[in-house]
Amino acid sequence: MRRVMIIGQPGSGKSTLARQMGEITFLPVVHIDHIHWKSGWIERPQEEKSRLCEDVHARDAWIFEGGYSATWSSRMQRADTLIWIDLPLPLRAWRVFRRTALSYGRTRPDLPDGCPEYFSAEFWHYIWRTRHTARAGCANLFASCPETKDRHHLQSPRAVQNYLSHLTEALSVGHLGIPHR
Repeated sequence: MRRVMIIGQPGSGKSTLARQMGEITFLPVVHIDHIHWKSGWIERPQEEKSRLCEDVHARDAWIFEGGYSATWSSRMQRADTLIWIDLPLPLRAWRVFRRTALSYGRTRPDLPDGCPEYFSAEFWHYIWRTRHTARAGCANLFASCPETKDRHHLQSPRAVQNYLSHLTEALSVGHLGIPHR
């Protein structure tokens, strides 16, 4: 395990899983929101986002969480592991509400400085509008993932916790090809 791609819809727990995996594996974690946004919630131009993603893909090791499907194909080519967190909309919506309330006015670690958390009708509309299409995109990517890659379709919080437990165990016995620290 050297290059891990984590996908899922808003509120699925991509950033949290990436951070936890980074702590376990010592692989560098990249959050797509650091690429998507500049300080002040200013969206980067598409060409710049693509270039920044490609720069990450070229690295030797990473845990890269998040969307921006325009670069999924090249990310998938470089990844050795694909994780799709696929949780139901009500749970994801609750998580988005809770994280917004708990972090309101502050910038979360998976966002660039100067992007404080706030309630956004536009973001909630995006979550609702893409609930089927974004899931279908994740499903298509997962289905097209070569069987030579390590693939995980996690459909519950318990499945995520079980995955982390198995990852910790595999690392402790040296089965992942990651030097133990």
